Amino acid sequence: MWQWENAITEQLYRIRRHLHQFPELSFQEYRTCAYIMEQLGAWEIPYQQFGNTGVIVDIYGDVGQGPHLALRADIDALPIQEETALSFASRQPGVMHACGHDGHTTMLLGAVYHLWKYRSRLSGMVRCIFQPGEEADGAAKQMIEQGVLRNPDIDTVVALHLWPHLPFGVVGIKSEAMTASCDDFVMTVHGKSGHGARPHQAVDAIAIAAEVIRALQFLATKQRDPVEPLVIHVGRIQAGTANNIVADQARLEGTIRTTTQHSREQVKQDLLTFVTHIVESFGGKVSLRYADGIPPVVNDEHVCSVLVQSIRKMIGTDAVHTLKAPSMGADDFGYFAQEVSGAYFRLGIQKEETGTYDLHHPKFQFDEAILPIGAKILTQFAFDWLTKGAEKI
Repeated sequence: MWQWENAITEQLYRIRRHLHQFPELSFQEYRTCAYIMEQLGAWEIPYQQFGNTGVIVDIYGDVGQGPHLALRADIDALPIQEETALSFASRQPGVMHACGHDGHTTMLLGAVYHLWKYRSRLSGMVRCIFQPGEEADGAAKQMIEQGVLRNPDIDTVVALHLWPHLPFGVVGIKSEAMTASCDDFVMTVHGKSGHGARPHQAVDAIAIAAEVIRALQFLATKQRDPVEPLVIHVGRIQAGTANNIVADQARLEGTIRTTTQHSREQVKQDLLTFVTHIVESFGGKVSLRYADGIPPVVNDEHVCSVLVQSIRKMIGTDAVHTLKAPSMGADDFGYFAQEVSGAYFRLGIQKEETGTYDLHHPKFQFDEAILPIGAKILTQFAFDWLTKGAEKI
């Protein structure tokens, strides 16, 4: 039905190296956006800039009516100083593609190239979405609100993510929850200031905050169904002005991760009541600001089954690994999967002989041989879905 062009592989390496050298933070991907459009123009593939830094490519099959599929890649980088010593390391001080988004973008470009070339054999339509701002809350949500899943209405959406915890070339996938939601909170404990020598005359906000942190783990482990994952993490504390003064305020910032909407809503409802009882029992007061963030990525079982067939067809039966549990990390692809049926999968890059650093590490890198593998999977799935995949097979 289609055939990979080996000549495009070297182009993909060149594209990825350029993207890696010029990373840009969320919503600042102006150069990245322009470069993506430049590549599409060189291939004479029509495109549309979407918003300030997004790009979409609509590829209509010549066969006739059919499903409307979207493939998504994230394009932004992270505020990290690169330490890889690669010959094409980041030229932007303090900014790095430390999460593989340069790879995701390149793979989708490889898929675009082949889907466009072989569009005469497709039915329906594929919308390829180059999405900015994945590392910032709400970027996918903004695109959805701006109509990226409409005109025409998209039925299904698929994305991949490079994954250093699976062997090179192995795909990790599961139906249902794939990643967690990510909600944030800022909690301020209010006490009463005083001299450190006379703590009984004050209300120590730091001591109360310590009790709150301890109790949050009780909330996470003893008041929830143990088979439903829940993480409540306090990652930042600000309190006190001197070592001999009882602090009258302590500010705690944290994140909450769940894998079901039910647990997500329940912990949100319980958090303020739970913390208020603890703080007031020590004579303090508390204020809480809760920010709803990214929803969990929930994979559609049927889309996953077709995707697995495509992967096995393209790179071999042994290349698929069924994941046992979701990641408690988050990805704003969850907004897409919340709107239409979708599937999100991991593509392994682990190489024991060279060592593999985790995502968001200043030494994170991957073997470029993974680029054509990811592009082939996306392309094959699109062909399978637009021919028979949308049917319940």
